[in-house]
Amino acid sequence: MSNSTAIKQKELFGHPVGLYVLFFTEMWERFSYYGMRAILVLYLVQASTDSNAGLGWTNGEALALYGWYTMLVYVASIPGGWIADKFLGQKKSVLYGGILLVAGHSILAVEEMWAFYTGLGLIISGVGLLKPNISTMVGGLYKQGDIRRDKGFTIFYIGINIGAFLSSLIVGYVGEVHGWHYGFGLAGIGMALGLLQYVLGQKHLKQVGNFLGSSENAEEKEAMKKPLTKIEKDRVIVLFISFMLVIVFWGAFEQAGGLMNIYTKEKTARVLMGWEVPASWFQSLNAMFIIFLGTSVAAYWAKRKLKGKMSTSLFKMILGLIIMGMGFFFMTAAAGQYDSTGSSAMYWLVLAYLFHTVGELCISPVALSYITKLAPVKYASLMMGVYFAMTGFGNKLAGLLGEASESLGEYTIFTGIAVFCVLFGLLVMVFRKKLEGLTHGAEDNERTMHEEAEGFELADS
Repeated sequence: MSNSTAIKQKELFGHPVGLYVLFFTEMWERFSYYGMRAILVLYLVQASTDSNAGLGWTNGEALALYGWYTMLVYVASIPGGWIADKFLGQKKSVLYGGILLVAGHSILAVEEMWAFYTGLGLIISGVGLLKPNISTMVGGLYKQGDIRRDKGFTIFYIGINIGAFLSSLIVGYVGEVHGWHYGFGLAGIGMALGLLQYVLGQKHLKQVGNFLGSSENAEEKEAMKKPLTKIEKDRVIVLFISFMLVIVFWGAFEQAGGLMNIYTKEKTARVLMGWEVPASWFQSLNAMFIIFLGTSVAAYWAKRKLKGKMSTSLFKMILGLIIMGMGFFFMTAAAGQYDSTGSSAMYWLVLAYLFHTVGELCISPVALSYITKLAPVKYASLMMGVYFAMTGFGNKLAGLLGEASESLGEYTIFTGIAVFCVLFGLLVMVFRKKLEGLTHGAEDNERTMHEEAEGFELADS
């Protein structure tokens, strides 16, 4: 179905203005999240007797909490998506999630253990409401079959990484140099700016994110009551299988905030022209690469699509996993260098993050767009929530792998991740065509659309 009354949208740089409202909202939300993430593990392992005192936990204890926290942040997207589909709609869910996040990050600035755990709990709840629903709203800006959708998600994804890039530098520096709780507080200020920007931009989001249960459109109300068709069920099956790629990808990729973060701090020679580069800054490399490469990668795939060359979402996701896995071979080289010389060079990290970034651009924004193409309209936010929950399980897996490094060593962990990701990607590639058949041509008619965008249906029945 499509909206019976088309709502014309203003455009900027070839995309609806609403995209940029969501772009900046998510940018500031990710500024707060990744800023806090950049210093969380470092704060936990910092000795409690130091001038910038931490909690003095062991690496294993810190990585265990990191794994649980990052998992729950994303698993909370399932109830967050369900609440949006059943009660609030995406737009209100994003608003309430933003309020919870401002409260959570602000409380972390208080130097008390009750505040630490309370803040983490509020952040988990806030991300659960905001994350799946703001991503679904991005898809709602484009009509079915609009080839701009994938690029729109990539632009949105660049906003995520601008926030991550700035926060890793700014919050990371403030936390490591001036005090961990100042860093946590700065993350809260960032989230407050994002919430303000979202509220002020509502006029550009009138046609998306509304609760369908209260819609005056008879077709939309009926769609909420109808059982799923055979085509819709097949598409859901494909989504769940693709989510296995997501778990593996994030289980490997999220070593950046845990094991790779600690490895950078403890075993990497970080002196550049007589100045020691803060360990947290290396996490900004991923975001920087995305900012520079994001639109180019999206444009490359769009051109391949228009030329009739292989460029399906599933193909891109599989390739992304393989490329990211290959990046861990550079960390294998780094660990080998450390074992032989007692130190590893920074360029290994740079190369690893470069490959991780290219892989991420092929899987993460593509997966977000893929969900809006295949998900039944009545379960739009819930399916997006399931996706983020899968990233959460990947984060938990990352924490477990990080813990295992204490007994197995970094060399074994890095090499194992690289080999498994490449082999798993090749295995799924064998079944790709059969899986794509279950999408029933959801991506077959994508084309360039020059007319103004309207409201759209998430998935045809």
